[in-house]
Amino acid sequence: MSVMQRLLKKLFPPHEVIEGYENEELIETIYRKTVAFQPDGDWPLVANLSAVLDFGGGAGIHYKLARQQTPGIRWAVVETPAMVHRAIGLATEQLMFFDDIEKAADWLGSIDLMHSNGAIQYVDDPTGTVKALCAARPARMVWYRVPISDGADSTEIQTSLLSNNGPGLVASAKDKLVKYERHWISKSGFVSAHDGFRLTEHGPDPRERGSQQFSFARADT
Repeated sequence: MSVMQRLLKKLFPPHEVIEGYENEELIETIYRKTVAFQPDGDWPLVANLSAVLDFGGGAGIHYKLARQQTPGIRWAVVETPAMVHRAIGLATEQLMFFDDIEKAADWLGSIDLMHSNGAIQYVDDPTGTVKALCAARPARMVWYRVPISDGADSTEIQTSLLSNNGPGLVASAKDKLVKYERHWISKSGFVSAHDGFRLTEHGPDPRERGSQQFSFARADT
C-alpha cells in the first residue's frame, strides 16, 4: 500500500464494519496473508527449543519464523475455533492448531516455552486464561504487547482496518473496519496469576503504546 493510499484511508475510513475475531472475512484475511508471508532473520528466543505453545498464533505466522531458527521445533498454536477450522489444513507433524489449551499441551508433552504476542487482551477472561496456560507447566512463559493498567482491569472497544490484520502490508480489495473488545489488565493481577512461576524480566514494549512485555520461569527450574 502506498503512502497516499494509507493517508486516504486515514482521512476517509471505510464505513462497513465487521465485529469480533470469529468473523469469517477477518479469519480469511489473516489466513491468506500468513500463507503469503515470507519472514526473514533469526529468532534467538526459540534457538535449541523442542516444543512451544503459541497462544494466539493466528495461522502459524510465528512458526514460519521459528522453523528457520530451529527446523525441528514442534509448535502448537492455540486459537479461536474459527481460526483453527481455517488453518488446520496447514498442520504438519511439527505444527498443529488447537482451540483448547489442555489439548495443545497434551500433544506437545513437555513444553519448553509458552509464547504469546498481543493476544491475551482479546480473550473474555484474561486472568483465567493465564492460569490455564500456567497449568500446562511450560519451562518459560514470554508475553509481548500486554496492555497493562496501573489500576483495575478495564475494557474498551478497539477498531482497526481489515487490511492491517495479519502479517505483511497486503491490502484487501475492499477495506472494512474491524471492531473487538480489548482488555487492559492490572499489572499486579497479571503477575499474581502466574502461580508457580517467578517473574524474570518485564518492561515497556516499544511496539505498542501502553503495553509491556514479561518473562516468567517455572519456579522449580
